[in-house]
Amino acid sequence: MGLDIVQFLENKTILVTGATGFLAKSTLSLSLVFVEKILRVQPNVKKMYVFVRATDKQTATRRLHEELIQKELFDVLRKEWPENFNSIVGRLDPIPGDVSCENLGVHDLDIRSEMWREVDIIVNSAATTKFDERYDIALAVNAFGAKHVAEFAARCANLKMLLHVSTAYVCGEMSGIIREKLFSMGETPNGSRELDVNEEKLLVEGLMDELREKRASQEEINIALKDLGLQRARLHGWPNTYTLTKAMGEMMVQHHLKQNIPLVVMRPTIITSTYREPFAGWIEGFPPRTLDSIAVRYSRGRLKYFLGNPNTILDTLPADMVVNAMIVAIAVHADRPNSNMVYQVGSSMKHPMTCSHFRDIGWSHFKDNPWITESGKPVKVRKLRFIGSKASFNKHLRRYTLLSKVLKIASSMFGGRFQSLRADLDKKVNATVRLAELYEPYVFFKGIFDDTNTDALRATTCDNGVNLESVFYFDPRCIDWEDYFKRIHLPGVVNTFKSK
Repeated sequence: MGLDIVQFLENKTILVTGATGFLAKSTLSLSLVFVEKILRVQPNVKKMYVFVRATDKQTATRRLHEELIQKELFDVLRKEWPENFNSIVGRLDPIPGDVSCENLGVHDLDIRSEMWREVDIIVNSAATTKFDERYDIALAVNAFGAKHVAEFAARCANLKMLLHVSTAYVCGEMSGIIREKLFSMGETPNGSRELDVNEEKLLVEGLMDELREKRASQEEINIALKDLGLQRARLHGWPNTYTLTKAMGEMMVQHHLKQNIPLVVMRPTIITSTYREPFAGWIEGFPPRTLDSIAVRYSRGRLKYFLGNPNTILDTLPADMVVNAMIVAIAVHADRPNSNMVYQVGSSMKHPMTCSHFRDIGWSHFKDNPWITESGKPVKVRKLRFIGSKASFNKHLRRYTLLSKVLKIASSMFGGRFQSLRADLDKKVNATVRLAELYEPYVFFKGIFDDTNTDALRATTCDNGVNLESVFYFDPRCIDWEDYFKRIHLPGVVNTFKSK
């Protein structure tokens, strides 16, 4: 008989990190989609402990209702189970906690002991996803947070498996076929001297001591810690602080987890809005990031050119497909000791889309569905122009630098309108430069993510005649990229941005 995923989930107790709190606001939260899907397909799950950044249980409960249950995301569940909705969501147990702390910040020993007894499955997706996050924050959440989750898992008496959400881009700036392979402790993409996570923490603490002695301002501290993270990342072959610390997280979670506990490391690529469930186009996150930040600036007429190679493959996958892969992996690996596995969940191997294809889709969409300004006027867009090298990009910027100098002289002589024009120009140029710096490694990325393991996982949903592929779909080949972006994703991004 084939794998019955829905039946497997019945009467299970699941611990989920990353569903609420300031971290969830920085990205489309997989945890929210995961929680909703579990409750919808298996309302008889025993309990879901949901970690909430809060000072006490009362605050955690309030935030759970405001940031999960009351969301539009749960409307389908409300309609499908109108009489039982309250009892179903009552299976969610908000826990005040913080993965950056030991014992996940759970101070109540009775609650900790209960979880250590009851939890069957842990899903860790708590992360800060800012590419240039302060190094101390990124280390605390992405690296040591993973360590704390693994240590907590080791105390759980009946734990069947741990699923850790990472990112496909922990590969750094490798090229060619990127294998589904776990990082060993201290391994770096460029083969530089061995990386020591604890030494990185000491480095941060040393810098903080120096800054305090100098009585640095908060802004100076923020800049120094952001710069340190980027420097350390580039030293070892990662493009930014996010990918460095997520790679560290992979190292930490497998190093500190008991060998007999199955571990799945899920590596999604660029996550976009839901493809189908619970409804098409749900997206969470403000301000918009990755593709969405580019799309918003372009639609508003503020982005006319961009650094990048039009032939670069843009690897994306909708959030509900990533979540489906997570759920299938949980059912497959539970209670299978020493079955540690990496799954790269994306589209570059099976159904690639290039930057130029995405550019053309965006131009076509916003040409027919223009952004409407506050004054009611449609914004006309032209096809985004790619600039193929950093040198050409910097050369292109010089004309704006010269124009800014001219406007500076004019504003000193005439003030008023010229001063405003210069400020607006500088703001647009600075925003374009920042986007280019952050996304340069991705728009010139030369890797393709191997999905051999993921392909085998997908096959289990229709093994031996038990067809669950329609319920737990995650094959990118079913996506028509033009239809998806024009009908689902881009309208969702615009609506989310305008509602803020």
